[in-house]
Amino acid sequence: MPVIECPAEVKAGEPFVVKVTIGKEIAHPNTTEHHIRWIAVFFQPEGEKFTYHVGTFEFAAHGDSSEGTNKGPVLTEPELAFSLKLTKSGTLHALALCNIHGLWESAKRIRRAPQIEVESRTLTTW
Repeated sequence: MPVIECPAEVKAGEPFVVKVTIGKEIAHPNTTEHHIRWIAVFFQPEGEKFTYHVGTFEFAAHGDSSEGTNKGPVLTEPELAFSLKLTKSGTLHALALCNIHGLWESAKRIRRAPQIEVESRTLTTW
């Protein structure tokens, strides 16, 4: 199952890091025969009808080789990190496709921090 790591509350318009991993609690196999093919992230703003596609990352190297299964020089790990800016509260959704077990999903709610308005005045001293 995808695990989404990011702050629960963020300031509007300020970047923050989102990390999505597979197998954080229980390691997921990463072999030619059994692997995560991709992770996609979506954002559903609170009170809005449509979901926004944040991005998709494809894991293309699973130890494949002309020498045989799991003998390749490259194995990708199903983990990604990216920066994101939000202007509204909502829910991040992460979907991951395992070539054996199919589609997995998790979600994390993110609140936009309340904006504090500061009154400014000109002070005159005598």
